[in-house]
Formats: sequence, C-alpha cells, structure tokens
Amino acid sequence: MEEFLVSNKTAILERWFDLTVATYPADSRKFLNSRGNRFANPVGASILEGLGGVYDLLIKSGGAEPHEFFTFLDEVIRIRAVQNFSPATAVGFVFLLKKAAREAIAKENREGRLAEQIVAFEAKIDSLALLSFNIYMQCREKLFEIRATEIRNRTSRILERACQKYGMPHEWMAPEEGSKNSAT
Repeated sequence: MEEFLVSNKTAILERWFDLTVATYPADSRKFLNSRGNRFANPVGASILEGLGGVYDLLIKSGGAEPHEFFTFLDEVIRIRAVQNFSPATAVGFVFLLKKAAREAIAKENREGRLAEQIVAFEAKIDSLALLSFNIYMQCREKLFEIRATEIRNRTSRILERACQKYGMPHEWMAPEEGSKNSAT
C-alpha cells in the first residue's frame, strides 16, 4: 500500500485537491483551480501545499506523529474557518482523501490485495479528521476573540466621542475608574 501511495502521489494529490476545491462555490472553484503562481492564487497554492504536506506525512515510511500534521492541516483549515462553511464541510476535505485514494486503487484493481492496508490508511485519515476539527475550533475561537475585541473597541470609541461631544464626565467612559473615585 505504501509503495502504491508513493508511486501514485501526483494523481491522488491532484484528485484530492480537485475534490476539496469542489466544496467551494462555483466562482471560488474557478479561481482556486487556476494554478498560476503563488502570488496570483495564494489561497489555492496554500491549500495545495497543505494537502501535499499532509499526504507526504501520511505516506512517510514509519509513519508520522500527530503533531507533525498540525502545520499543514492548519494551513488549509485556517482558510476554511473564515469562510461560510459548516464545521463538517470545513474539515470534511480530510475524508476526501479516502475517495481520491480509493479511486486510484480501483483503477489498478488492487482493492482485494490491499484491503487490510486500506483499512489502516483510512484509520489514519479518520485520526486526521479529529485533529482537523480541533484545529478548526481553535481558529473559530480566535476569530470570535478578534470580533469581540473589535466590538469592544468600537463601543469604546463611540462612548468616547459621545462624551466629548456632549461634555459628559470622564467617569462615564471608564466605569471602573468612576467607582474608584466615588468610593474615595
């Protein structure tokens, strides 16, 4: 199985990329499929690079540790976390590798001879999906924190302007300071 995955790397990786891109809306698909230089299509290049890194670690002789996958998965998931994907769709691209590999295996009629190795390979992919979900949740939490901070900053600026315009006491801008002053 390992030998098959190495010798068919390009075909499987391209198919996995195509299946992943197919999860995007039509307009995005057209852009992501244009494989020009990294500067013309940075998102597509990042996705392809991330998928390639994950694939290389999966087929690595002797296997790879889960933490080694983090950087490459993060590269793809970070992109998908900021888009309007459901959590299942955002991390579902990991499972698409199963489909890409199975298609390549079926083309060469090797399913019967590789059945046990296929199950082991797919178990690794399932583990990657769980790791991907953790990464996705970390990205979404970070986005929430950024949004909450931005709302807090906007509110603070609005209150500051209102206090300046209407000559309100400074204590209204910072209630915790006002409570200190009133206690003394």
